[in-house]
Amino acid sequence: MFQSFEVTARPEQGPPRLAALRAEIAGEGLDGFLVPRADAHQGEYVSARDERLAWLTGFTGSAGFAAVLRDVAGVFIDGRYRTQVKAQVADVYTPVPWPDVSLADWLKEQLPGGGRVGFDPWLHTPGQIEQARKGLSGTEIELVQVDNLVDRVWADQPGPAARPAKVHPIEFAGESHADKRARLGKALAEAGAACAVITLPDSICWLLNIRGADIPRNPIAQGFAILHSDGAVDLFMDAAKLAEVRDHLGSDLTCHMPDAFLAALEALEGPVRLEKSSVPMSVADAVGTRVQWGDDPCALPKACKNAAEIAGSAEAHLRDGAAVVELLAWLDGQAPGTLRETQVVSQLEGFRRRDNALQDISFETIAGTGPNGAIMHYRVTEETDSTLEDGQLIVLDSGGQYLDGTTDITRTIVIGTPPPEARAAFTRVLMGMIAMSRLIWPKGLAGRDIEAIGRAPLWYAHQDFDHGLGHGVGAYLSVHEGPQRLSRVSHVPFQPGMILSNEPGYYREGAFGIRIENLLVVESATPPEGGDAHREMLSWRTLTYAPIDRRLIVPEMLDAPSRDWLDVYHADTQSLIGPRVSADTRAWLAEACRPL
Repeated sequence: MFQSFEVTARPEQGPPRLAALRAEIAGEGLDGFLVPRADAHQGEYVSARDERLAWLTGFTGSAGFAAVLRDVAGVFIDGRYRTQVKAQVADVYTPVPWPDVSLADWLKEQLPGGGRVGFDPWLHTPGQIEQARKGLSGTEIELVQVDNLVDRVWADQPGPAARPAKVHPIEFAGESHADKRARLGKALAEAGAACAVITLPDSICWLLNIRGADIPRNPIAQGFAILHSDGAVDLFMDAAKLAEVRDHLGSDLTCHMPDAFLAALEALEGPVRLEKSSVPMSVADAVGTRVQWGDDPCALPKACKNAAEIAGSAEAHLRDGAAVVELLAWLDGQAPGTLRETQVVSQLEGFRRRDNALQDISFETIAGTGPNGAIMHYRVTEETDSTLEDGQLIVLDSGGQYLDGTTDITRTIVIGTPPPEARAAFTRVLMGMIAMSRLIWPKGLAGRDIEAIGRAPLWYAHQDFDHGLGHGVGAYLSVHEGPQRLSRVSHVPFQPGMILSNEPGYYREGAFGIRIENLLVVESATPPEGGDAHREMLSWRTLTYAPIDRRLIVPEMLDAPSRDWLDVYHADTQSLIGPRVSADTRAWLAEACRPL
């Protein structure tokens, strides 16, 4: 299996590791040290070697950091992880609600007399350090660059990832890497930049039409790149990774070992484009006064999928939908109290593995029943594995990495008799999901402008959820992709070709969780009869097809347009997925997709 269920971190390991780190802090004459969940490439996902935050604290969430002082250690987590962190860290760590409480404000409270707090400049961006220093202005607290102190005390730290990269075929990429490099290089020249430094692995892989396996669940190869305005590229990546792709890369690309990266930065002639939020502080220091701050040149072009990428993603979603429907039919045939969460995960992976294009799952499958469903990013282990009991809900959030696309789907399913209070909340979540799916909006709006539409049905009941409504998704790349987001903090206008998730939810700690998620692609909207044809509008096209549990819907809560949308969606699901599943599952699907 791709997924395993072993316990990867234990709270009891935290105190001795914390003590060892504090000894290093004292030995350096520091008052503290920052431990982010980050690596030198500044992507969201990290390899085993860079799981410093999890190793030190036990917290395994995908975002957060620790600030370790001599007598207190804060673990900063956002709303997604405030339940999870309680179970994963020992009481020597204090959970800090972030970003409600900023690092600067917390440090000012903990170090009123001032102090020196160290950080590894490879693991923090200039934007992060600039924001923290601004917040500490007027205090005697100083942030200072030091070598990584966690690495000194992590005796069995894994080695660097070094798996071979592979060519991503043009039939799926839709554009040669030579054309991409020329197009982006020209844009750099027009913006007055001589080159751009790229550290995000998914940007590099997209630009060069390669994929890798350095990060679990993400088909990326880690490295650094310098894109010049003439389209040439200097690639800094372990030569062992490049054996299968060297001919594909061609003569306009020069390969170097990673240890040559800093010297190459120092030799660049400016202006050098850097993205303040995605390059390490060490890169900015090496470039110095030649820096031109701007966006990663790959980020927006990568987000706006071309026709081949959209077609591949749509096809991948149909095959993936067939696997999910097989699982839902199988699950519906099992008696309450006879299954455990791990069995559901294994069975779903088995159905996905029937597809030869599957390369991996796109993240660790979330299968949380009962109270576990209220842990938004729950990961089932041998110790937490729970039985699916009558009257419980199970949140099943999963996806696959296929050669032609990346999928991410969530369904909430009732086991046995649905609890009345959960049905009302489920219907509100569904109302928000449908409202967003039906939306047509003026071009130029960003996530912050429309996200509330997916929350409003919950707000009327004084309910909400502590995660964004949606995230960008790559094309056989990272399942979380920027810069587009359906989030109140996103300022990036939506453009045709962007793929995003639509996943409202509701979580009642200690009782149940609810989430419904489809992936959508942004398209230009066709004006209706009598509409203003001159006004450019955008709309969504749904990529994900699998039935939504009708047993959890309170029909009278839905208005007529929402009921119509759901009936059409289910009819489309039966039409598109039905021919792809077994005869028994096809019969189940017909019943599951009946008009409401």
